[in-house]
Amino acid sequence: MDLISTALPALGDAFALILRPEQIGYLILGVVLGLSVGVFPGLGGIAGLSMVLPFIFGMDPVSGLALMVGLIAVIPTSDTFASVLMGIPGSSASQATVLDGFPLAKKGEAARALSAAFASSLFGGLLGAAVLTVFILVARPIVLAFGLPEMLMITVLGLSVVSTLAGRVPLKGIAAAGLGLMVGTIGEAGAGGSLRMSTYDVPYLIDGLSLVIVGLGIFAIPEIIGLLRHDRPIAGSDSLGAGWAAGVRDWWKNIWLSVRCSVIGVIVGVIPGLGGSVVDWIAYGHTVQSSKDKSKFGSGDIRGVIGPESSNNAKEGGGLVPTIIFGMPGSGSMAIFLGGLGLLGYDAGPQLIQNNLDITYTIMWSLALANVIGAGLCIMLSGSIARLTTIRFTLLAPFLFMMIAFAAFQSRQDLGDLVSLFAVGLLGILLRRFDWSRPAFLIGFVLSHQTENFTNMANQVAGAKFRVGLEQGLEYIASPIVLVILALIVVSVVIGIRQAKQILPEGTVKTGTKRAPMLFLLAVTVYLAVAWLDALSIRLVSDKIFPLTISSITLVCCLLLLIQMMRASETDAVFADREAPGNHDHTGAGLWGTLAWFGGLLLLSSLLGFILALAIFLVAFLSIRARLRWPRVLLLSGAGIALICVMAYSLNRDFPPGLLQDMLRLPWPLG
Repeated sequence: MDLISTALPALGDAFALILRPEQIGYLILGVVLGLSVGVFPGLGGIAGLSMVLPFIFGMDPVSGLALMVGLIAVIPTSDTFASVLMGIPGSSASQATVLDGFPLAKKGEAARALSAAFASSLFGGLLGAAVLTVFILVARPIVLAFGLPEMLMITVLGLSVVSTLAGRVPLKGIAAAGLGLMVGTIGEAGAGGSLRMSTYDVPYLIDGLSLVIVGLGIFAIPEIIGLLRHDRPIAGSDSLGAGWAAGVRDWWKNIWLSVRCSVIGVIVGVIPGLGGSVVDWIAYGHTVQSSKDKSKFGSGDIRGVIGPESSNNAKEGGGLVPTIIFGMPGSGSMAIFLGGLGLLGYDAGPQLIQNNLDITYTIMWSLALANVIGAGLCIMLSGSIARLTTIRFTLLAPFLFMMIAFAAFQSRQDLGDLVSLFAVGLLGILLRRFDWSRPAFLIGFVLSHQTENFTNMANQVAGAKFRVGLEQGLEYIASPIVLVILALIVVSVVIGIRQAKQILPEGTVKTGTKRAPMLFLLAVTVYLAVAWLDALSIRLVSDKIFPLTISSITLVCCLLLLIQMMRASETDAVFADREAPGNHDHTGAGLWGTLAWFGGLLLLSSLLGFILALAIFLVAFLSIRARLRWPRVLLLSGAGIALICVMAYSLNRDFPPGLLQDMLRLPWPLG
């Protein structure tokens, strides 16, 4: 009763603030800005919030909150456009949506996939706000119950999803996850600062690889190259399918799936340090594991859209709990939001709930209202935007290359961003070609840093506890929460291994000869062996133990996989190869010739700077590859350059410079 008597007056005050016309106006403005930023892959909440942060200083606090919350709320909804229509993860929160959303777009059902996603996002946001209204009052002790062992087990749970996404050959999934974990360790170690697979001679690698670059390289580049080779629209026909009403009906048929995944989103969002990079994969894994018929996952199952989309918007509400209660942002966008709270005169922490519970509820229900507005706008626009899938892909590809290169460069604003994008893109193409689980690789990369940190810190604390006494040590590492999560991990792995043959995250892939798949496996094995030797040479135990352990386990998996390949016939699933006869990728233009276009853009950028390189690239591509007449070539090229310049100017971003800019001082945007 005390909780109700405390919550109800604060909730009433919050709604009185939210429903003021001025606040609704700022909320809508934030939603529109978020929509504008979110539809472009690689940009997302950090870029959007960074853009509005200078303007909120001196604003009315509630108005400033409405502007920021409106922008945050719509990003996980609007980034679905890129994931579904282009196979490009709009942000880390929409990576899992690509697996089934993009195949649906290829089938001409883009509008259905988008509307199901928006309905799920809306429901997840509203359910998250409703749960958190009560939960915020009791959240503090619950959040405090998650220590280092519990957080470590949550990350391991995220990795256990690999067993679900691995496909027909579980060893490939484990090896892909291990490879992702090892790529995630590149750079300066968090504990002692030792360099791993990097050197001061190449300063770029010291900070490791960015998630934006890895996400775009692993998913976007392979899909764009694959579609470009066939010179046809994304959708197989001009029909957009049954439209947004069918997608909403799909969501309603799977309402309990949406409820479960929304709860998953809230729970994972509440735990500091996890955030949107993990929650959609956990939700997708749950969606697959809880489904009786798994045959269509990876090739266009609407449930593969509903599950992760329900969780990612609910996660935004959950992420507010550690941000508000402890001042511990779980993501980059929440970190900027925390800075915005400070500019508006609010200090995050327990005192905000005690003294300003109405403001806390204002933030949460502004988030819910923004979800309603954002989802409504997206549903209205989905039919029109889905028509992009009926345009010949050769006309879209150069502009997608343009957006991807621009988004990747914003990672560190270094030319190394483009080199890394090309290298990771090549790896993504090979993983896709040989049916290695790209989701497993990405999950491994995402969780690498925090898994190592949690492991090191938990090991240090556990060592101190065991020195005091055996009982204290066991209580620390085997808490009830740890045991529950461990049980979930075991169940997930067992189910995944049993049902591996029914799960095809990358669709059906026919087999080819032994040579190419074995060469790729040997290349991965060599990299892991070099990484193992590199880790062995590190002096600090805290910096070497994680990469040494992971590389050892992954090397064993690769050796077992090699033995399996040596014993199996060419028709075995282990030799899957998309370039083999009978596969979709086998027809159309050559793989390397198509990839050379993107490589040419990056090479020209390093010489002439991005804008001049882009102008040459667009003109050459549209005239030679798309075979357009010169008036249309010049018109489209000019429009593309104008668009990217407007975006850069409004977001206060620079373009990649080249050798020309080092020698000559040129005006913006050329210099």
